[in-house]
Amino acid sequence: MSEISIVLIEDHDLTRMGIKTALQTSSELQVIGEAANGSRGLKILESMKPDVALVDIGLPDIDGIELTRKFREYQSRTGDTSTKILVLTMNHTDDTVLAAFAAGADSYYMKDTSIDKLTEAIHATYSGNSWIDPAIANVVLQQIRQEISDNQKSVQAKTVKIEALSSEYEQVLETYPLTQRELEILELIVAGKSNGEIAEQLYITVGTVKTHVRNILNKLCADDRTQAAVRALRSGLVA
Repeated sequence: MSEISIVLIEDHDLTRMGIKTALQTSSELQVIGEAANGSRGLKILESMKPDVALVDIGLPDIDGIELTRKFREYQSRTGDTSTKILVLTMNHTDDTVLAAFAAGADSYYMKDTSIDKLTEAIHATYSGNSWIDPAIANVVLQQIRQEISDNQKSVQAKTVKIEALSSEYEQVLETYPLTQRELEILELIVAGKSNGEIAEQLYITVGTVKTHVRNILNKLCADDRTQAAVRALRSGLVA
Protein backbone atom coordinates (compact mmCIF):
# COMPACT_ATOMS: atom_id res chain seq x y z
CA MET A 1 0.00 0.00 0.00
CA SER A 2 1.34 3.45 -0.89
CA GLU A 3 1.83 6.08 1.80
CA ILE A 4 -1.07 8.36 2.65
CA SER A 5 0.15 11.95 2.50
CA ILE A 6 -1.12 14.22 5.27
CA VAL A 7 -1.12 17.94 6.01
CA LEU A 8 -1.68 18.80 9.67
CA ILE A 9 -3.23 22.17 10.54
CA GLU A 10 -3.24 22.72 14.33
CA ASP A 11 -2.38 25.88 16.27
CA HIS A 12 -1.19 24.28 19.51
CA ASP A 13 2.47 23.43 18.97
CA LEU A 14 2.67 20.55 21.45
CA THR A 15 -0.52 18.97 20.14
CA ARG A 16 0.65 19.32 16.55
CA MET A 17 4.06 17.85 17.34
CA GLY A 18 2.50 15.00 19.31
CA ILE A 19 0.09 14.05 16.54
CA LYS A 20 2.80 14.31 13.90
CA THR A 21 5.21 12.13 15.89
CA ALA A 22 2.53 9.52 16.55
CA LEU A 23 1.44 9.35 12.91
CA GLN A 24 5.00 9.09 11.64
CA THR A 25 5.43 5.80 13.50
CA SER A 26 3.22 4.21 10.82
CA SER A 27 4.95 3.30 7.58
CA GLU A 28 1.67 3.94 5.75
CA LEU A 29 1.33 7.58 6.83
CA GLN A 30 3.50 10.57 5.96
CA VAL A 31 3.02 14.13 7.23
CA ILE A 32 4.22 16.25 4.30
CA GLY A 33 3.23 19.66 5.65
CA GLU A 34 1.96 21.47 8.72
CA ALA A 35 0.62 24.87 9.70
CA ALA A 36 -0.30 26.69 12.91
CA ASN A 37 -3.08 28.86 11.46
CA GLY A 38 -5.80 28.70 8.85
CA SER A 39 -4.38 31.15 6.34
CA ARG A 40 -1.08 29.33 6.11
CA GLY A 41 -2.86 25.98 6.15
CA LEU A 42 -5.06 26.93 3.21
CA LYS A 43 -2.02 27.89 1.13
CA ILE A 44 -0.29 24.60 1.97
CA LEU A 45 -3.37 22.58 1.04
CA GLU A 46 -3.68 24.35 -2.30
CA SER A 47 -0.01 23.85 -3.14
CA MET A 48 0.69 20.38 -1.73
CA LYS A 49 -2.70 18.68 -2.36
CA PRO A 50 -2.29 15.92 0.28
CA ASP A 51 -4.44 12.82 0.40
CA VAL A 52 -5.89 13.84 3.77
CA ALA A 53 -5.96 17.19 5.59
CA LEU A 54 -6.23 17.11 9.39
CA VAL A 55 -7.84 20.43 10.31
CA ASP A 56 -8.39 21.74 13.83
CA ILE A 57 -11.59 23.76 14.21
CA GLY A 58 -10.24 26.28 16.72
CA LEU A 59 -7.63 28.03 14.58
CA PRO A 60 -6.59 31.60 15.53
CA ASP A 61 -7.34 33.45 12.27
CA ILE A 62 -9.86 31.69 10.04
CA ASP A 63 -11.31 28.74 11.90
CA GLY A 64 -11.28 25.18 10.62
CA ILE A 65 -14.86 25.34 9.37
CA GLU A 66 -14.18 28.45 7.27
CA LEU A 67 -10.91 26.95 6.04
CA THR A 68 -12.79 23.83 4.96
CA ARG A 69 -15.38 25.90 3.11
CA LYS A 70 -12.71 27.99 1.34
CA PHE A 71 -10.71 24.92 0.34
CA ARG A 72 -13.81 23.20 -1.02
CA GLU A 73 -14.49 26.30 -3.12
CA TYR A 74 -10.91 26.12 -4.41
CA GLN A 75 -11.36 22.44 -5.26
CA SER A 76 -14.60 23.22 -7.06
CA ARG A 77 -12.84 25.84 -9.20
CA THR A 78 -9.88 23.61 -10.05
CA GLY A 79 -11.77 20.32 -10.38
CA ASP A 80 -9.27 18.58 -8.10
CA THR A 81 -11.20 16.83 -5.32
CA SER A 82 -8.54 14.34 -4.29
CA THR A 83 -7.88 15.84 -0.84
CA LYS A 84 -10.18 14.63 1.93
CA ILE A 85 -10.76 16.68 5.09
CA LEU A 86 -10.78 15.20 8.58
CA VAL A 87 -11.76 17.74 11.24
CA LEU A 88 -10.02 17.60 14.63
CA THR A 89 -11.72 19.15 17.65
CA MET A 90 -12.75 18.91 21.28
CA ASN A 91 -16.08 20.53 20.40
CA HIS A 92 -19.07 18.27 19.85
CA THR A 93 -21.93 20.77 20.10
CA ASP A 94 -24.68 20.21 17.54
CA ASP A 95 -24.09 23.50 15.72
CA THR A 96 -20.35 22.91 15.34
CA VAL A 97 -20.71 19.32 14.14
CA LEU A 98 -23.36 20.18 11.56
CA ALA A 99 -21.49 23.30 10.43
CA ALA A 100 -18.33 21.26 9.81
CA PHE A 101 -20.14 18.77 7.58
CA ALA A 102 -22.07 21.56 5.85
CA ALA A 103 -18.75 23.23 5.03
CA GLY A 104 -17.53 20.05 3.35
CA ALA A 105 -15.71 18.02 6.01
CA ASP A 106 -15.50 14.31 5.22
CA SER A 107 -14.87 13.07 8.76
CA TYR A 108 -15.02 14.28 12.35
CA TYR A 109 -12.57 13.15 15.05
CA MET A 110 -12.59 14.04 18.75
CA LYS A 111 -9.10 14.81 20.05
CA ASP A 112 -9.59 12.91 23.29
CA THR A 113 -9.84 9.64 21.33
CA SER A 114 -6.84 7.32 20.96
CA ILE A 115 -4.20 7.71 18.26
CA ASP A 116 -5.20 4.28 16.97
CA LYS A 117 -8.68 5.64 16.30
CA LEU A 118 -7.17 8.64 14.51
CA THR A 119 -5.17 6.30 12.28
CA GLU A 120 -8.36 4.34 11.62
CA ALA A 121 -10.18 7.58 10.79
CA ILE A 122 -7.43 8.64 8.38
CA HIS A 123 -7.52 5.33 6.51
CA ALA A 124 -11.33 5.40 6.29
CA THR A 125 -11.36 9.00 5.09
CA TYR A 126 -8.64 8.33 2.53
CA SER A 127 -10.70 5.41 1.21
CA GLY A 128 -13.63 7.73 0.57
CA ASN A 129 -15.70 6.89 3.64
CA SER A 130 -16.97 9.35 6.22
CA TRP A 131 -15.55 8.50 9.65
CA ILE A 132 -17.73 9.94 12.38
CA ASP A 133 -16.58 9.81 15.98
CA PRO A 134 -19.09 7.78 18.02
CA ALA A 135 -19.35 10.72 20.43
CA ILE A 136 -21.06 12.84 17.78
CA ALA A 137 -22.73 10.20 15.60
CA ASN A 138 -26.09 10.82 17.28
CA VAL A 139 -25.93 14.50 16.33
CA VAL A 140 -25.75 13.55 12.65
CA LEU A 141 -28.43 10.88 12.96
CA GLN A 142 -30.79 13.25 14.78
CA GLN A 143 -30.36 15.81 12.01
CA ILE A 144 -31.20 13.17 9.41
CA ARG A 145 -34.25 12.12 11.44
CA GLN A 146 -35.43 15.74 11.49
CA GLU A 147 -34.92 16.13 7.74
CA ILE A 148 -36.82 12.90 7.12
CA SER A 149 -39.64 14.02 9.43
CA ASP A 150 -39.94 17.30 7.54
CA ASN A 151 -39.95 15.56 4.16
CA GLN A 152 -42.52 12.99 5.19
CA LYS A 153 -45.14 15.67 5.76
CA SER A 154 -45.79 15.62 2.03
CA VAL A 155 -45.29 11.89 1.49
CA GLN A 156 -47.64 9.01 2.25
CA ALA A 157 -46.74 7.39 5.55
CA LYS A 158 -46.35 3.85 4.21
CA THR A 159 -44.23 4.74 1.18
CA VAL A 160 -40.78 3.18 1.56
CA LYS A 161 -37.99 4.02 -0.86
CA ILE A 162 -34.31 3.21 -0.42
CA GLU A 163 -33.22 6.75 -1.31
CA ALA A 164 -29.61 6.18 -0.29
CA LEU A 165 -29.18 3.33 -2.79
CA SER A 166 -29.02 3.14 -6.55
CA SER A 167 -31.77 1.19 -8.34
CA GLU A 168 -29.60 -1.91 -8.72
CA TYR A 169 -28.94 -1.99 -4.98
CA GLU A 170 -32.65 -1.48 -4.27
CA GLN A 171 -33.24 -4.66 -6.25
CA VAL A 172 -30.62 -6.48 -4.16
CA LEU A 173 -32.42 -5.49 -0.96
CA GLU A 174 -35.77 -6.51 -2.43
CA THR A 175 -34.30 -9.89 -3.41
CA TYR A 176 -32.51 -10.38 -0.08
CA PRO A 177 -34.64 -8.50 2.47
CA LEU A 178 -33.51 -8.01 6.05
CA THR A 179 -34.67 -10.69 8.46
CA GLN A 180 -36.59 -9.79 11.60
CA ARG A 181 -33.46 -10.33 13.68
CA GLU A 182 -31.42 -8.12 11.35
CA LEU A 183 -34.04 -5.38 11.65
CA GLU A 184 -33.84 -5.63 15.46
CA ILE A 185 -30.05 -5.31 15.32
CA LEU A 186 -30.27 -2.47 12.81
CA GLU A 187 -32.52 -0.52 15.20
CA LEU A 188 -29.93 -0.98 17.95
CA ILE A 189 -27.14 0.14 15.62
CA VAL A 190 -29.10 3.32 14.89
CA ALA A 191 -29.48 3.77 18.65
CA GLY A 192 -25.69 3.75 18.94
CA LYS A 193 -25.33 0.37 20.65
CA SER A 194 -22.03 -1.52 20.45
CA ASN A 195 -21.82 -5.18 19.44
CA GLY A 196 -21.42 -6.14 23.09
CA GLU A 197 -24.45 -4.14 24.16
CA ILE A 198 -26.54 -5.63 21.34
CA ALA A 199 -25.46 -9.15 22.30
CA GLU A 200 -26.40 -8.54 25.93
CA GLN A 201 -29.79 -7.04 25.08
CA LEU A 202 -30.76 -9.78 22.62
CA TYR A 203 -29.18 -12.65 24.61
CA ILE A 204 -26.92 -13.77 21.76
CA THR A 205 -23.15 -13.98 21.39
CA VAL A 206 -20.98 -11.14 20.11
CA GLY A 207 -19.89 -13.42 17.26
CA THR A 208 -23.51 -13.85 16.20
CA VAL A 209 -24.00 -10.07 16.33
CA LYS A 210 -20.96 -9.55 14.11
CA THR A 211 -22.35 -12.01 11.57
CA HIS A 212 -25.69 -10.19 11.50
CA VAL A 213 -23.97 -6.80 11.22
CA ARG A 214 -21.91 -8.03 8.29
CA ASN A 215 -25.07 -9.26 6.55
CA ILE A 216 -26.80 -5.94 7.21
CA LEU A 217 -23.90 -3.96 5.72
CA ASN A 218 -23.91 -6.20 2.66
CA LYS A 219 -27.66 -5.91 2.11
CA LEU A 220 -27.62 -2.12 2.55
CA CYS A 221 -24.43 -1.82 0.47
CA ALA A 222 -22.92 0.15 3.35
CA ASP A 223 -19.23 0.45 4.19
CA ASP A 224 -19.71 0.89 7.94
CA ARG A 225 -22.27 1.02 10.75
CA THR A 226 -22.83 4.77 10.50
CA GLN A 227 -23.56 4.58 6.78
CA ALA A 228 -25.93 1.67 7.43
CA ALA A 229 -27.73 3.71 10.10
CA VAL A 230 -28.11 6.68 7.76
CA ARG A 231 -29.50 4.50 4.97
CA ALA A 232 -31.84 2.73 7.36
CA LEU A 233 -33.30 6.06 8.48
CA ARG A 234 -33.59 7.47 4.98
CA SER A 235 -35.20 4.32 3.64
CA GLY A 236 -37.77 4.07 6.40
CA LEU A 237 -36.46 0.71 7.60
CA VAL A 238 -35.99 2.27 11.04
CA ALA A 239 -38.08 5.13 12.40
